[in-house]
Amino acid sequence: MSNELKYTRRIPLAAFSGSLIDYPLREAMEITAELGFDGIEIACRSPHLGLDTPLKEVSELRDYAAGLGLCIPALAGYTGHFSTLNDEECEAALEDFRKLLRIAEVLSVPCIRVFPGGPNAFLAEDQHYERAAHYLRKCIAEAEESGIRLLIEIHNQTLVEDADSALRLLELTGGSGLGFIHDAGNMYISGVDYGEASVRKLGSHLSHIHIKDEKRIAIEGAEGSFSNRTRHGIEAFMQCRLGEGSVDHRPMLAAVLESGYAGWITLECAAPFPPKERLAYDLTEIERQIEALREGKRSSSLE
Repeated sequence: MSNELKYTRRIPLAAFSGSLIDYPLREAMEITAELGFDGIEIACRSPHLGLDTPLKEVSELRDYAAGLGLCIPALAGYTGHFSTLNDEECEAALEDFRKLLRIAEVLSVPCIRVFPGGPNAFLAEDQHYERAAHYLRKCIAEAEESGIRLLIEIHNQTLVEDADSALRLLELTGGSGLGFIHDAGNMYISGVDYGEASVRKLGSHLSHIHIKDEKRIAIEGAEGSFSNRTRHGIEAFMQCRLGEGSVDHRPMLAAVLESGYAGWITLECAAPFPPKERLAYDLTEIERQIEALREGKRSSSLE
């Protein structure tokens, strides 16, 4: 595929249901469709989609989303965290994973997220990666039997905080069957590269993208603020609408367009604004940023 065709290929956009967690899931789906999204990434936790939801109800949700014209590109699971659990706890987490897998099968979803566990990558020891990889291999094998791809989100305060730690875990799991969610917002919190180099390093294992904006602040306390442990100590952050924080997504987006990425982007804004308003704002802004990059590419090709 030529670079020009790569740049013009449209990337489908999903809303994260967690950004609409104050609404029942069906209403969140309705809002997502009304705003003009292509799909919805469902938070697999109460009150949206708990792991013990009857499969008949899950089937009805699949049909409801389809009736609204929405795809479900991924399920945001919250199970896993194997690296710091004992054997009994890991087996329980595996059972939760199997429930998540059954839900994904009913929904015909191609990807599901699990977490490897902590601590932060810069604090983790070999044993943490090895333990996580041991159980993730089990998850990968079962997911592959169902034709579903396992995803690990690059996330602050976990073993996978940047592209390098993602590749470290990938190697330990066998180098196949595992994809990664690029999340520039999380990587900004961790103080690591989230631009072109991170996209290039992940290569074909970049399977999904999350987008949100944040900025560092002096003190936590205001609505929308939170604290995390980073390599600099305990830092405070404010959740922002896209383009109003400190996360510059443009280098990452340019690299993604250049690569011919064929996956989805999920917007998961949690800024202190009304849920519909903040998602609508971020949708407009991400479309503006992508179009500006395409326009810049078109202009440069004419010079």
